[in-house]
Amino acid sequence: MSEYQLIIVKEAQQLRNLDLLANYAKKILKSTILIINYKYKNYDRRKSLLGLIEQNGIIFESKKIPDYKIPTFITSILKQRSIGIDPKASQMLADFLGNDLTRIDKELDKLSIILNEEKNTKITPELVETNIGISKEYNNFELLKAIISKDRLKVYRIAQYFEKNPQSNPIQVTLSVLFNYFSNLLICYYTKDRSESGLMAALGLRSNFQTKDYILGLRQYPPMKVFNLIGEIRTADALSKGVGNTSMGNSDILKELLYKILH
Repeated sequence: MSEYQLIIVKEAQQLRNLDLLANYAKKILKSTILIINYKYKNYDRRKSLLGLIEQNGIIFESKKIPDYKIPTFITSILKQRSIGIDPKASQMLADFLGNDLTRIDKELDKLSIILNEEKNTKITPELVETNIGISKEYNNFELLKAIISKDRLKVYRIAQYFEKNPQSNPIQVTLSVLFNYFSNLLICYYTKDRSESGLMAALGLRSNFQTKDYILGLRQYPPMKVFNLIGEIRTADALSKGVGNTSMGNSDILKELLYKILH
């Protein structure tokens, strides 16, 4: 007996004749709310359907959240649930889960249940280590911290741990973390206002927790060094995927890259 009927077209990207809906989009039925869920790829904007929907309806594009914004996203989601999280724990989850929002939601649900059982309101690195399976001492968060401060001993200890636990620490995730950091550091060099608030605005950060890493990075790594390192990280990524590589294992690729970063 409702005034409207709701129809959802799921997995629309798999439909071969989706463009036929252009005929409907020319003259929509006002008593029907039609939602077309098109995922995983972009719809060809040259086709008439999209233009007609823009004229008579609404297009909502949900873009992937950049990796470097995931810690802030995790913090904001938990805040809506009245749950706090340690910045280190947030970064650990971001490095481990990437920007897969489904995985993030599942793991946060699990941690929320555990917190409720323990009658606690804050997620700590220890809680993440125990229940998600990420080492609080040997992870990409700690590796990046050691690189920024040029703590060579700690860097190589973590690299050795990664070598012994490759499944839990895939090189592609590590390279992504390094690439994001040094790419953002290069942005910092082109930012006129290099104060804490200026860098937060330039990088789109909501917390000054990460900003301190970039301020230290500006002192430790000259701009030309940063520019060259971005190229080295790209090369390491190609090598890890077998491009131009016949003999080096991922652990050797990472160690060579870390040496170039630190020297």
